[in-house]
Amino acid sequence: MQAALRHTHLKFVFFVTLLSIAFTAQAQRTPLPKAFAHNDYWHNRPLYDALDHGFLNVEADIYLRDDELLVAHLLPSFQKKRTLEQLYLKPLLDYYEGRSNEIKYPLYPITLMIDIKSDAEKTYARLAEILKDYKSILSKYDKGEVKPGKVTIVLTGNKPYQMINGQTERYAFIDEDLMQVRTDTTSNAVYQTASCKYSRLLNWTGKGPMPESQRQLLISYVAVAHHYKKRVRLWASPENKEVWRALLECDVDLINTDKLAELRDFFENKRQEEERSAEQLRYANASLNAK
Repeated sequence: MQAALRHTHLKFVFFVTLLSIAFTAQAQRTPLPKAFAHNDYWHNRPLYDALDHGFLNVEADIYLRDDELLVAHLLPSFQKKRTLEQLYLKPLLDYYEGRSNEIKYPLYPITLMIDIKSDAEKTYARLAEILKDYKSILSKYDKGEVKPGKVTIVLTGNKPYQMINGQTERYAFIDEDLMQVRTDTTSNAVYQTASCKYSRLLNWTGKGPMPESQRQLLISYVAVAHHYKKRVRLWASPENKEVWRALLECDVDLINTDKLAELRDFFENKRQEEERSAEQLRYANASLNAK
């Protein structure tokens, strides 16, 4: 009798474990196109942590040193092995060409935002050379036409405006200043996104309702950016679900975070809420039709 009970208990534990694994995998493989991993290289596994959580947008800061593009936020933290190619470009190429087991789920399209910390033109000149080796997976601007790829490179920080504008063929785009979006109407052949620091537009921290004046101000900037086909991001925003929810309600495209798991859970809970609401609506409609 005891042996049978132990056997039943083990089967139950095995079943629960399988459910847990399946649930975790499902949560990880669900793409989060509006989730943006700010300063992604700060995480234990740059790029991989973000993709495991379903993020489709990541950011890395780079400096040009000795002809290498080093990933770092501050000069003292340079590590020779932490290059843009090693941490981001090669892993993405290996994944899409079937040579990697690290990235478990088919996630694309991906935006890799590169924050240039050193001289804009010198750094971009070296970056442009390197990107040619990865052109098979990259979005491309070619003589007036944008050809989408699995990975889109967007430049921010020190931006090489003149070089980008003067190229008839390239594998990089620019992150526009959201505060200039009303006057700069350059097409998405140059700009893919429009961003600014949260505090330049808003001072609401998530406590109490969002002031209507701030809501309308943000909505107006977002509307103009969307008119010119640019996705909107506010960086350095308060890290809480009240702010995240309000930004989404104002149609902001990318939610910026350093807290990958918290934002993933937020999006998962939001998805479940929307599914429950849709189910309730279907039930209510079915009840009305039955009368």
